Amino acid sequence: MNKKDLFDCSPIRAFDKITNGGLKAGEVGLITSKKGLGKTSVLVQFAMDSLLNDKNLVHVSFDQESSNVISWYSSVFAEIAKKKNISNAQELKEEIMRERVILNFNPENFTLAKVVNTVSALKSAGTKISALVIDGINIKGVTAADLKAVEDFAKSESMTIWLTATEESSKLSDCAPADVMQLISAVLHIEPKADGTSLDVLKLRDAENCGSLKLDSKTQLISEK
Repeated sequence: MNKKDLFDCSPIRAFDKITNGGLKAGEVGLITSKKGLGKTSVLVQFAMDSLLNDKNLVHVSFDQESSNVISWYSSVFAEIAKKKNISNAQELKEEIMRERVILNFNPENFTLAKVVNTVSALKSAGTKISALVIDGINIKGVTAADLKAVEDFAKSESMTIWLTATEESSKLSDCAPADVMQLISAVLHIEPKADGTSLDVLKLRDAENCGSLKLDSKTQLISEK
């Protein structure tokens, strides 16, 4: 059993299916919801998918306890691994996690420019990075210049970048300021509904309302409706 086997059964394949391949290199995606509905779980699923696809990852967190972030990865890996009969699960997990770097930032003096500068410095020092996720930004406080720097970095490094932000509204126009929204290629919103928790693709490049997926009530893994 190798990473390719797990990549093929990753929950992100369901997202790729309804979005014709999902987020491309050089693009920025945003995941929103109310607090406590699964943004971090969904973000880690995208991050894990990158790791399973042999992409070195940086995970930016505002949680000063890295153990909490590590726990999310362990849980997501365990749930994906259950789909296959893996005899070398621990060995494979250790191999995958070696390609992940966790950076903890203080939210009081955080800027997206600091993330770009830090990741750029890591790359200059020889750290391989081809995917970036940032969990828990204040999207309403982000300027277009901030996001443009992130988008430019994604394009220059041919990497994907996913962000999460707390937003109660399911309206696309409420998820980010208009000038910032123009720089975001995909917006996903998690919403509790009568038939379970829905992951709605509010935007994909120039298209809106591009389909919905669901989050499993027990595992929070993405799956088709």
